[in-house]
Amino acid sequence: MTSGSYDLSKRSGTSLAPPGPGSGMPRARDARTERLLRGPVLGTLVRLAGPNVLMTTAQASTGLIETYFIAHLGTDALAGMALVFPMLMLVQMISAGAVGGGMLSAVSRALGGGRLAEANNLVWHAVAIALGLGALTTVAALLSGPHLYAAMGGRGASLAAALAYSDVVFAGAVLLWLFNALAAVIRGTGNMLLPAGVMCAGAVALIPLSPALIFGLGPLPQLGVVGGAVAVLAYYAVGIVVFAAYLWAGRGVLHPPLRPPVLSRRALGAILRIGAVSAIVSATTNVTIATATGLVGVAGPAAVAGYGTGARLEYLLVPMVFGLGAPLAAMVGTAVGAGDVARARQVAWTGAVIAGFLAEGIGLGAALRPEIWLRLFGEDSAMLAVGARYLHIVGPFYGLFGVGLALYFAAQGAGQVGWPLVAGLVRVTVALVGGVLALRLGYGLDGLFLALGAALATFAVVNAGALARGAWLGRTRDAPIGLANGRTLATARQAGSPKD
Repeated sequence: MTSGSYDLSKRSGTSLAPPGPGSGMPRARDARTERLLRGPVLGTLVRLAGPNVLMTTAQASTGLIETYFIAHLGTDALAGMALVFPMLMLVQMISAGAVGGGMLSAVSRALGGGRLAEANNLVWHAVAIALGLGALTTVAALLSGPHLYAAMGGRGASLAAALAYSDVVFAGAVLLWLFNALAAVIRGTGNMLLPAGVMCAGAVALIPLSPALIFGLGPLPQLGVVGGAVAVLAYYAVGIVVFAAYLWAGRGVLHPPLRPPVLSRRALGAILRIGAVSAIVSATTNVTIATATGLVGVAGPAAVAGYGTGARLEYLLVPMVFGLGAPLAAMVGTAVGAGDVARARQVAWTGAVIAGFLAEGIGLGAALRPEIWLRLFGEDSAMLAVGARYLHIVGPFYGLFGVGLALYFAAQGAGQVGWPLVAGLVRVTVALVGGVLALRLGYGLDGLFLALGAALATFAVVNAGALARGAWLGRTRDAPIGLANGRTLATARQAGSPKD
């Protein structure tokens, strides 16, 4: 392995001793990293979150833009989109927030520890992971799509619409994965502005492009639901070019080598260890909504469309909180890499409070005036009725969901996602068991929706309780980018601790 490759010592990650000359692990940090470590917590977090919230809102809007125009094709087309949306959001959340979170965390902790060469090589490892997982996503979606959408209640024209859209958008899954991977490593350096600019510009471009491809315009063919998928894939392809040009031109903190280094299992593991567990956490939202969609499906396609449209606002919360969560993870990861536990904990709680207020404002607004959201997608009376009941009942729980999500991102930054996994599994259990019991006991959809709200509350309580008890912040498997036995890195050095 070359000296520029990802080099970790023993199972702890690397030596606690100061790096020697030629080690490829310089102690100096760039100005952007120093701001993450030294700037006022609230001010730095808000400054970074501003463009990132705008970015993730724009990214989430890409799906809403498609849905708005596809809704004009009829209820069956809208129901088809509702069937595909949980699976598409699962891939989006895993690639950007789960595995992407592992990429961001690894880069930020390497930079926090002053290991620039390691961070540079992590870019190529992120690309390799994105290519591999993108190909697997395509195969899995094409094979499982027909059975999954049918199990969720897809029938006839709605199932046909779902498959038409799904087959095209997932055929280009590699583009989605690579786009989110490159954005993640850039955010890991504390640069939230470039990904925000690319995603906002893409969302604006989709406003004319999506309807042009869906309905046909001039030389562009009328592709129906497929047109929305083609437009989104074009957006990802252009974004990849912009991110790659920025990284390999060395315009930021990172300057990855032009030729890929020999891939290291340890480097891949540093990303995938966090990403794999985070993927399960991300999947809990999608499993819950997908299963609830199936339970609602007994009431017919209009009810599926109503619940799917209402629950889409919950999906929108995830990328919006991720707008705060990405800088939150970067700040926590950098602090953990530098051994500053107190700052990492302060950042985590500050982010949780901000996310809670933001999400609760959205939830209460939706509960009070659900028609403002629902009428963006249709006027069918049954769709509006089911969607309104969902938002009336579940909307007030959105603030707690925001708290839980923010603490999940903070745990990602620290490289410790065990407790968020527990919280996600508890959420699924409460939602699904409670929902099935509610239907069997005759409480109908209101009982199901109440179970979904209670599940959001448990997600927040478990995550907050774990941080309050110090269950994850203060421990890490990777000493040079975290903490050893609850002590700071400096304390460990002073005490002459062993390397692992």
